[in-house]
Amino acid sequence: MESSQAQTQAQTQSTVAIWISLVSNIVLTVMKLVVGLLFGSQVLVADGIHNAGDVCATAAALISMMISKRPPDEDHPYGHGKAEVIGAGIVAVILILAGLFMGYHSVQALMEPAQEASLLVLVAAAISLVWKQWLYLYTMRIGRQTNSSGLIATAYDHLADVYASLAAVLGISMALAGDYYGIRWLMYGDPLAGIVVAYFVIRLAIHMGRTSIDVLMEKNVSSETLEEITQLVLGVPEVKRIDRIRAREHGHYMIVDVRVGIPAQLSVQQGHDVSRAIKKAIASQMEGIEEVLVHLNPWYADEQTEGAPERDRAARRGRE
Repeated sequence: MESSQAQTQAQTQSTVAIWISLVSNIVLTVMKLVVGLLFGSQVLVADGIHNAGDVCATAAALISMMISKRPPDEDHPYGHGKAEVIGAGIVAVILILAGLFMGYHSVQALMEPAQEASLLVLVAAAISLVWKQWLYLYTMRIGRQTNSSGLIATAYDHLADVYASLAAVLGISMALAGDYYGIRWLMYGDPLAGIVVAYFVIRLAIHMGRTSIDVLMEKNVSSETLEEITQLVLGVPEVKRIDRIRAREHGHYMIVDVRVGIPAQLSVQQGHDVSRAIKKAIASQMEGIEEVLVHLNPWYADEQTEGAPERDRAARRGRE
């Protein structure tokens, strides 16, 4: 009962966080585009377009999260958790496109006469910086608490915006200083900042994309996590050896596969009890474990004898 309540609370927190992100991105997009177009700021317009991409990315994350929370059904017996991973992949693609767009227009702006900077543009960029930093910290905290791939991807999207807004603040400040002191090259601080922003956004998007591909390709979990699971399995008294152990992420939860050797003389009922003990040991000590698949192999006492022929062990394991 407590587990069900905790899961419901986590889903509520995730939904609230993603809605806050969506509304915030819409507001910031409108603000940046209006101010950037009125005052001719390349970096703010580019950042506004980036934010427009964020709106699509956040909407994709929201939809994927809603799908991932559906219970298993006949067509999807392992659940819908990977919908979040697909959503994270979509966010990565949108970020790459946004980064390329920002870089192209910033380079293009360097070929044109420098435009006069505005203090209002600087204020808009500063507001975006503070707002996005808070959104990143808040969304990442909830994403890690709920182990939500979609929410963590949205948090990294906010982090890309933090880089963008920071570069915009610095670039616009340089342009204002260039106007004030008559230093020509400083007046190009705005588009130069846009190029820096584009680099960081693309770099972050590639990292996100690789992470999504790893999960979709069912890459094994980290060696630290696998070792923790191994020690929990070995902690069950009847387990004499581990023949194979694997674990894979499935969105906001993990699925574990383990093959163990238990005394061959145990009955079917006793073997069933050992399987339940293994599942309970893992689920009680680790969060985010949705399912543990246990396969039992016979173990014989002579396997403890030092120097026992490896071929005998292999032959016994071959009876799986």
